[in-house]
Amino acid sequence: MSTETNKRKAGQFVVRNYLLKNGSQPARLHKFMQNGVVPELQGVTNIPPIFLDALVAPHMPQVMTIFGFESMEQWQTFEAKAAASSLYQTSLSESERGDEAPFEEYSEKLLAPTAFCPLLEASGAQPTRTFEFRIYHSPTRRQLAALNDRFAGPEIQIFHRCGIFPILYTNGLSGESLPNLTYLTPFENLAAREKAWAAFGADPEWVKVRAESIEKNGQISAVMHISLWKATAYSPVR
Repeated sequence: MSTETNKRKAGQFVVRNYLLKNGSQPARLHKFMQNGVVPELQGVTNIPPIFLDALVAPHMPQVMTIFGFESMEQWQTFEAKAAASSLYQTSLSESERGDEAPFEEYSEKLLAPTAFCPLLEASGAQPTRTFEFRIYHSPTRRQLAALNDRFAGPEIQIFHRCGIFPILYTNGLSGESLPNLTYLTPFENLAAREKAWAAFGADPEWVKVRAESIEKNGQISAVMHISLWKATAYSPVR
């Protein structure tokens, strides 16, 4: 395995959801992320971050950030580096200036990449895409393991055949809807998303695999949370 591959392999992903209100908050938060956060991450981790604006989510407007780190220690290094950085602190102060807070609140969850999670790569200069964020809650750890096995086996192959190419597969370590499998999928646009999921739902192999899975393990994904996002112009993964 190459050194580059070792550097890009995430040990965990830190996901933050910033709840905003219409007005100055979205622009101020994005300016802080672009000018204060991105430069500090580049000096710590080679795993490209993801910055997303909500298109369809329980709270609007909303921003989601996904940062990959090789280890907990690397995450702590980033936090310490940011705290000591004049650029980061100046950007933070600018975002907090004025009577209105930069956001209403934020939540944080920690996700562990699955064994079948691909390496995350920057997207280059391609146009921003639409991203679908799915959380599948399993009733038990045993059923979560069965869900992971199904994905690692036939489901991902069927995904790819139907035009669905997730870039992250993870299991929740903290946050809501535990235990869960959470994954992120980019699409060229909403029409491409609808076409791909329609093909998947009608795929004969998928119909068979799903029926066999339920017969063997019960309904292994009891609750599904789906939200849609648009990558920001400054997101390395877009």
